[in-house]
Amino acid sequence: AAPFAFARGMGAFGMSVEGYIFQQYAERSQKSLAEVIPDVLPMARAAGFRNVELNPAFFAPEVRETSLSLLRSLDLKMPSIYVGGAIHSEADAERTIASALAHARLAAPFGCKGVVTNPDPKRGGQAKTTAELGAEASGLTRMARTLAREGFELRVHHHTPQLENNAREWRYILAHTEPELVRVCVDVDWAYEGGFEPVPFLREAGSRVREIHVRSARNKIWLEQVEDSDIDYRKVAEYLRGRQLFPLVVVELAYRPQTTVTQPLEEDLRRSRIYTERVFGMGGAS
Repeated sequence: AAPFAFARGMGAFGMSVEGYIFQQYAERSQKSLAEVIPDVLPMARAAGFRNVELNPAFFAPEVRETSLSLLRSLDLKMPSIYVGGAIHSEADAERTIASALAHARLAAPFGCKGVVTNPDPKRGGQAKTTAELGAEASGLTRMARTLAREGFELRVHHHTPQLENNAREWRYILAHTEPELVRVCVDVDWAYEGGFEPVPFLREAGSRVREIHVRSARNKIWLEQVEDSDIDYRKVAEYLRGRQLFPLVVVELAYRPQTTVTQPLEEDLRRSRIYTERVFGMGGAS
């Protein structure tokens, strides 16, 4: 049985915005994250988002109080938090689990129930050995149990390294962890980037899907906002509704050097929210 109950079959998707674009915004502005946090969190709220998914960079000692006070004053919730790290050795897993738990506790007052993690690739990018994949699956199971004891759910995310060699690492995780314990966060764009059709990719993960990240791309180039593109989010929404799956839908904008940026970030966020609400049948930012 699942370690704790989540509402099922409610017929409503939740929505959030991922904080990675704010780190890119800082870089593009040639500023530190500390300098832009007082601008970007209000920007997310002004664009109509009520939920954010942040990562440990937003809670480093020098910015932690700023981030926490802004979340409170803007009435922003954090239903999930992103905490990546290496998991393919026991020592690495212990460090990543400790970080995940510490950040989940920090986010708990803001409604956090989900911890998204992406297992780091090996240095140099070589494929993990079968033994390392076994250690990773064991580490993810341990992380899920540790988090569940305090009311948090683990959601395993992927980039393209996990999808190489016919998704060897991703499929190993799915096959060697408990579906009711280790849940997943499917990044629909990264699945597309890895050469997978989104709906079959989601179908393979089954009822484990508790969160999805959405971003648009054309010819493998990220677009500045979520919009009609090579990725058919209408089919994604239709599939999920048909399966009575209502994961948290997280808008995760990102710019590549080739991305054409024509409008301010707040407008990209606002338009992405409106499009995502419409496609997923949301009645307003949630």
